[in-house]
Amino acid sequence: MADLVVLGFSDKEKADAVLRLAKDLSRQELLDLDDAALAWRTMDGKIHVRQSYNPTATSAAGGALWGTLFGMLFLMPVFGAAVGAATGAVAGKLTDVGINDAFVKEIAATLEPGRAAVFALVRRSTPDRVREAVRPFNPSVIRTSLTKDREDELVEALHTG
Repeated sequence: MADLVVLGFSDKEKADAVLRLAKDLSRQELLDLDDAALAWRTMDGKIHVRQSYNPTATSAAGGALWGTLFGMLFLMPVFGAAVGAATGAVAGKLTDVGINDAFVKEIAATLEPGRAAVFALVRRSTPDRVREAVRPFNPSVIRTSLTKDREDELVEALHTG
């Protein structure tokens, strides 16, 4: 089961940097995310959300692969790939996986103008290394699905060097 962690940042640039860092930590096999999103509020109060997981593209790619395989069985690989990609894209569009969009917007609405938040659905991590890497960005813990003790531990680890 994945844990949800929502971290707040003083600006969008820091939040963007943490998302890039998360990708780097993932390549190092220190962090495994099910989903991630970035939300920020501009100085004029407008809320923006950018999801980093795209179920439509992922499903389309998977559908194209399976469609090609089935198409090869029936000697029509191009047609099979096209049908598979289309079917996968439709399935992806209808599937809402990962972090709930309404939840992201609800939290984003509480952000002060100029501030940002990173939402991470963490499947697996090496907590001490991830905390150490994120600490320089001075995040605040907005919300988690962790137990109270583990959340307190996270807050303490992010604020002590």
